[in-house]
Amino acid sequence: MTTAATTNMPLQLNGLTLEYPDGQGTIKALDNVDLAVGAGEMLSLIGPSGSGKSSLLAVAATLIRPTSGLVIIDGTTASDLNDAQMTALRREKVGIIFQQPNLLASLSAVEQLMISDHLRGKPLKAAKVRALELLDIVGLADSAKKRPHQLSGGQRQRVNIARALMGEPKVLLVDEPTAALDHARSESIVRLLARVTKEFSVATVMVTHDTEFISFTDSVATMRDGVLGLPELVAA
Repeated sequence: MTTAATTNMPLQLNGLTLEYPDGQGTIKALDNVDLAVGAGEMLSLIGPSGSGKSSLLAVAATLIRPTSGLVIIDGTTASDLNDAQMTALRREKVGIIFQQPNLLASLSAVEQLMISDHLRGKPLKAAKVRALELLDIVGLADSAKKRPHQLSGGQRQRVNIARALMGEPKVLLVDEPTAALDHARSESIVRLLARVTKEFSVATVMVTHDTEFISFTDSVATMRDGVLGLPELVAA
């Protein structure tokens, strides 16, 4: 783990500051954050509510422009891009896994994945082949035709993970993936994220309150008041 701009670091955040207006002054949601996550590496991000974790994910995902600093995705500096170019970068290089899967009720599991590739302008036939492959990887080969109401919470989150991988991202950003799951399903989801991080060689950042599962990740960093502590390796 390093904060310097290096090769094989799909995600680099350099000197990130994010300020919001607050009455007569401002609030610093992020305060000079430096972070780099390598290919095949999974970082757990922990900290109290309001510490800046969600702000960091939003800026890293290029959903919010920082007040200052750089977001570098697979060698491309997002701050150099206009809005359309930034959207394209996010679509092609970043997979986002939200706390709630937000699946479309009328679509089957395989269709949830196919529609995301269709929006990227890719042929539906090729999208279906890849979607079925990914559902197999996340353990849902037998549930490809099921709709969200026919799936358990853990299964819906697995569809969410597979959908985020459809665009072959370089960076995977995960927001509280176990918040609505019981212990057993939570552990299986974090184990799956750790596995696909290695298998697909993505740089993964997972915001979590479930500190008992950080042992499945490679490193952990703590945020407080917008300040990111130095990441620490997780003991094997």
